[in-house]
This record gives sequence, structure tokens and C-alpha cells, in this order.
Amino acid sequence: MTAFAGAGIMATEAQLAALPSADIDKLVRIAVRWLAFDKANTLFAFLFGLGFWLQMERINSRGGDFQRIYVRRLTVLLGFGLIHLWLIFTWDTLHTYAICGFILLAMRRASDRVLLIAGIALALFGRLAVELPMALSGAQEALGAAAYYEDAAVLQRQALSQAGDYFGLVKHFADGIWVTYLLAGGLLGWILYALGRFFLGAWVGRRGWLQNARTHAAGFRKWMWLLLPAGLAGEALGQFLGSAPRLGLLPESAVLDAADSVAHMLATPILVAGYVCAIVTIAQTRIGRVLSSPLASIGRMALTNYIMQSFIIGLVLFGVGPGLGLAGKIGAAGATLAAVFGYVLQVIFSRVWLSYFAYGPLEWVWRALTYGHAPRLRIAAKPAMTGNAG
Repeated sequence: MTAFAGAGIMATEAQLAALPSADIDKLVRIAVRWLAFDKANTLFAFLFGLGFWLQMERINSRGGDFQRIYVRRLTVLLGFGLIHLWLIFTWDTLHTYAICGFILLAMRRASDRVLLIAGIALALFGRLAVELPMALSGAQEALGAAAYYEDAAVLQRQALSQAGDYFGLVKHFADGIWVTYLLAGGLLGWILYALGRFFLGAWVGRRGWLQNARTHAAGFRKWMWLLLPAGLAGEALGQFLGSAPRLGLLPESAVLDAADSVAHMLATPILVAGYVCAIVTIAQTRIGRVLSSPLASIGRMALTNYIMQSFIIGLVLFGVGPGLGLAGKIGAAGATLAAVFGYVLQVIFSRVWLSYFAYGPLEWVWRALTYGHAPRLRIAAKPAMTGNAG
């Protein structure tokens, strides 16, 4: 939400600087990048790899054909992702995860060592290996990718939004996907980025650490105190390198920008590993179980809620249909508040929905297309208590 509402996407630097909230927006942007940016998608991809391994174990234990079922599952996910990418939200990740899922499926018999080494290498350097050469060589500018983030393109997007021109926006973003994502190597970079996290999730699944979290509780606590400070410090270094030129502390240079990217890419998986350890540690406590219980419902409807978040972003930023059209009029602080408010609504919606239905709406479609038949959606009503008063 904050990145899409930020400079170069749906707002210009001048528009954001003129907002009454400009000073607090700067602090919020720093906090979001330090604590959350790229951390959520890293955790999401890690869990996808972990879930792959758990599903394989469960289906194989029942004597099912895991490969056939999982290929269908990934194919349906790819379809969801492509529709989402081209028609709803230009930063879709589902299609990337589906592609990575096929690669992980082919690699499922790789040794623990291969998964671990390849996972670490790709998680840390996969995206950088594609994007840095493109940026430093000037290839992105030559392809016209840089122009997509300039003020003229931003103002064009805002004009289409304010006019409520949905199809104009779809075409504009499709042109951007083609240039910035396909031609400039973005797709390959994101596949390598996600694949490393998939491998690490599958590797952790093989170790059984999360399935037997209580047994490994001491290890999670130990690593939490090592990984969290290291990740936070590394991300802080990246923040400093990225903002030093604007503060007049260091001259602007491509090398400094590259160092900022490297620090961020190295710190992100370290910090997320710390987050995982912290979440598992907190979940072992009574208060942790109480605080996390509302999140179970939203997790069971992850696909539905992921797609719904794109509509929430669109509702806030775009002027299409009932959209508020706040692009360029809302800063990082407002965007963050909107994201938190939208998430709370999703938690409530998920709990209410799952009190009546066994699956989220898109989860039901996904399951029906995967298995070739429609599962029962509505939860059967509990029988009334009867008996003789005497």
C-alpha cells in the first residue's frame, strides 16, 4: 500500500512533499522499509515452500498421487495469478509462486544440502544477479523501463484514475509490465528471489522444526536473539546508505545505490528468520496464543484475502467506480492507516465467513478446479439438543 501510493508509482515527489503529513510520512516510510518492506513477501514465499513439503507428506501418507494433484493446484494458481496480474493488480505474486512451485516440484528429491545452499544463494543474490547488471549497464533506460517511474507516467496514471478509465489503466499497466517486468528482467529476478525462499521453506519442512516447535523451543529462542539484531542492523545500514545523499552526508552514485540494495537484500532474509523465531517463541506462550488466535481465520483464507487486498488498494488510490482516488493526495502515514484498517476488516470478515462456510470463496474454487468436483461449501448446521425433561 505505501509503496504503490509512493513516489514513482501513483504519486510524484512534489505531490508527496506538499502534503501536510510530509514530515511524518518520511518517518513512516523509513519504519515500513526497515521492518516490513520485502519481509512479508519473504515470509509468504518461505511458507509456500514449507506448505509444499507438508502437503507432499500428507498426500503421500494417504497413498494419493501428489504430483498429479499438485500440478493441477499450481496450474489453477497460475491462472489466478495471470488474471490478477493483467486485470487487477500489476504487482501480483501468485503467478511467480506458481512458476516457482513447478520448479520446486521438479527439485523435490534434491538433497538437503542442495536445497539449503541453493536456497541461501538465491534468497540473497538471485534478484540482484539480474537487476544490478541491468541497472548499472544502463539497459533499463535503453529499454524505456526508467520512464515508467518518471513524473509524466505517474501523472498519466493519475489522469486515467481520476477519469475512472479502467480499461485505460489496464492497458497502461500492461505496457509497463511488458517493458519493466518482462523485457527488463524483472520476472526472472523475482522468480529467483522467490525460489530461494521456497527452497529454504522446503528445507525447514524436511527438518520438522516447525511441525515440532515445542521440542525445538530453546533453539528458536536462541536464534531469535541472534537474528533479530543482525537483521535490524543490516537493514538500518541499507537505510543509511539510501538516504545519505539526500541528507548531504555522501554524494549520489550508482555504487552507493547498489550498496543500499545489497545491504537490503542480505538483511531481509536474516530479519525474517528472526521474525519466524520470534513468532514461534511467542506462540508458545498463553498470551501469544490468545493474541494470534484471530489470525487463524485470515490465514485459512489467504488466497481470497490476498486478492481482496488488491481491491482495497484500488479502492483507496484509484477513482474507478466507488474508488476514493487518493493517489497523490495520501502519504505513507495515511496509506499505512488504510492498510491496517483494511486488514482488521479482513480479520472480521474471515471469522464471520468461516463460521458459515468450510472454505474461503476463492479457496473453494481453487479446490474444486484442483480435484475436479465441488466440495461442500456450507458448514452443516449442528443438530438441536433434544431430550426428556424428566
